[in-house]
Amino acid sequence: MTLIAVGFWSHLLNLIIIVLGLMLMLLVLIQRGKGGGLAGAFGGAGGSSPFGSRAADQFVKITLYLAAVWVLVIMIHVKVVKADVERMRTTPVAPVRS
Repeated sequence: MTLIAVGFWSHLLNLIIIVLGLMLMLLVLIQRGKGGGLAGAFGGAGGSSPFGSRAADQFVKITLYLAAVWVLVIMIHVKVVKADVERMRTTPVAPVRS
């Protein structure tokens, strides 16, 4: 791969990680609290789910799968960046002419 291709993949994987992270945050925020938690301490409705009780189980499954994909993409990103750094270390740099 060329330097441009690795840079492209690194930036693309960064964008995917950010989007997956935002989706995970939103999924966690719309889930029903198990014991009231912090929402119950401030008088919020911590025990209710906006989409019903059956949807809560689906949100947990979706959250787990999305978290697994997030971790997998991060591992791939680490490999891409590590290969890029290794190639930069072994590639000789041409001297600058002035």
